[in-house]
Amino acid sequence: MNTASPVPTSRPWRPRRVLLTRSARAWPHARIMAERAAAAGVDVIELPGDRVLLDAPDDPRRAYADAKTTLAVVVAPPSKRRFQPIAPSADWRLDLAEGCPAHCSYCYLAGSLKGPPITRVYANLDEILGAVPAYLGQGSVTSRSRARQHEGTTFEASCYTDPLAIEPLTGSLSAAIAWFGRLEASAQLRFTTKFADVEPLLALPHHGRTRMRASVNPAAFARFEGGTAPVAARLRALRQMAEAGYPVGLTIAPIIAAEGWETAYGQLLDDAAMLLAGVPDLTIELITHRFNSGSKAVLDSWYPGSSLDMSERDRTTKRTKFGAEKMVYDAPTMRRLRSFFEDGIAARLPAARILYWT
Repeated sequence: MNTASPVPTSRPWRPRRVLLTRSARAWPHARIMAERAAAAGVDVIELPGDRVLLDAPDDPRRAYADAKTTLAVVVAPPSKRRFQPIAPSADWRLDLAEGCPAHCSYCYLAGSLKGPPITRVYANLDEILGAVPAYLGQGSVTSRSRARQHEGTTFEASCYTDPLAIEPLTGSLSAAIAWFGRLEASAQLRFTTKFADVEPLLALPHHGRTRMRASVNPAAFARFEGGTAPVAARLRALRQMAEAGYPVGLTIAPIIAAEGWETAYGQLLDDAAMLLAGVPDLTIELITHRFNSGSKAVLDSWYPGSSLDMSERDRTTKRTKFGAEKMVYDAPTMRRLRSFFEDGIAARLPAARILYWT
């Protein structure tokens, strides 16, 4: 495969402060993260206890900014070692952290995580990974799927975070990739990202047991994805990972049916086809934009000037299996979107596997 020409990337995220809880300081991984942060010139604060609190300014925008520039090193509770199903992406959710430094005005975490949007990374990574063997061969997505069984038992690391975004300070993703690489079992770690600094991952002994997916949207919608790497950089990073032997994929999300979406997404598929030509075992996940009243209220407070359409136009209410309600595109819009992507992918990336549409 021929490597594409270099493209600009974003600067690594650098928080204003790193907070170390008392319990976290007992873990070697926490001490390594503190040393990395101090070496990068970040203020490291040792908390007297395990509560992560910030002074709350009266200005909600200031409070948001303070939280988004804070990394807290905490101990994951026992519940994080009891993995939860995460269909349709993977068999199980494996959380390395919660929270994300990006500024996406459609953020899926809004309304899902309690409290201010501080990024919390887990010090007890060894305990979390040590829980994996009990789940091997279990699950209902890839473990029992004829079409995806060759992936083995799958563990999704990017449900509540973007692990590559925080990797320069945490090293958690590299550690997890190497851990799965040593695992003598049919299993796969999965992560998706809007960032592009994959250089530290390329030479890891992954043995094909980690799949990276780049989360992409057209350049025309880049205004909804603040603080992330350019889409071209993400696609190039995906190519680099494929050349390093990793299985890779695209997560096209959230698909936004804004004016001109056909042209915008057509160009995105053209760019992907050019940069990913010849990449083996390419997967694609297609996720349409959705929100609920809680996430909309949070996002309106975080991004009051956003032009992202979160009205009820061309929308319908869908109830989840847990009884929650969310606003999704109505049936006619969904049909147009799905037909466009299925036809466009078949024409441009015929060897790619579409894993799911939602």
